[in-house]
Amino acid sequence: MEMNDIKKQEPVWASLVLGMHDALVSTLGLITGLVFANAPQYIIVLTGLIAAVAAGMSMTASQYLSQKAGGNSRGAAMRGIMTGVAYMFSAFMLLVPFIFIENSFIGLVMTYVVGASIIFMFNYLRSVLMGVRFWSSFIEMLIICTIVTGVAFLIGECAKVFFGISI
Repeated sequence: MEMNDIKKQEPVWASLVLGMHDALVSTLGLITGLVFANAPQYIIVLTGLIAAVAAGMSMTASQYLSQKAGGNSRGAAMRGIMTGVAYMFSAFMLLVPFIFIENSFIGLVMTYVVGASIIFMFNYLRSVLMGVRFWSSFIEMLIICTIVTGVAFLIGECAKVFFGISI
């Protein structure tokens, strides 16, 4: 692949990363919170589906408007759609364990495995197609996603303690 072809693909990968990573962090945060609040599985799945569709549509619109505002009107719609599709696909995949596993805590562990697998597959494809270093890219994305998800979980736990909120 020529360098010019690789440069043309960068916005595509950026849109996919945006949708995928946002879905992983926000959906994992939502699912984790619901599991630790002892929500029934059908509530976890239904809430996750609603959030995935609503946030995926929001990400589509946001990426489109962001591209247009940045003067990149050519391809803005496609980048928006790619971001939204990446978001919804990632979010839906994170919900799959709760459809097949009755124990919510085991489902949560499997959801984290699915999340890591999504990051792994994305970075593998990116390394093959764009020639980026696989392991450094995979580890970086996994660490960032883990930190952000962990911080979100800690904020929720602190809110429980400081505000006396429990479900």
